[in-house]
Amino acid sequence: MAGTTTSLKLPDALKEKIAELAHGVAQTPHGYMVEAIAEKVARDEKRQAFLKAGEASLAHFKRTGVAYTHTDVKRYLLDTVAGKKPRRPKPIKVPRGQR
Repeated sequence: MAGTTTSLKLPDALKEKIAELAHGVAQTPHGYMVEAIAEKVARDEKRQAFLKAGEASLAHFKRTGVAYTHTDVKRYLLDTVAGKKPRRPKPIKVPRGQR
């Protein structure tokens, strides 16, 4: 793996834990830390994408007023998980003053 060098100042206790855990999974401490940082970055990217999608969904709802009732969505999801082929929930239109 090519890359630039970065220094991290770790508390002694954390450094010891990393060394012990890395040994337990047949990795070097360096490899263990690189993997841990990569996993954290991927998780944070997914969270940011999730929040961005939520913001876009809210903006769409405020603009259009199109929504679905909780009861209809819950039924649809439960039926789908149960292996049934339910009809998709019907959208409702929320008046502008209630958005």
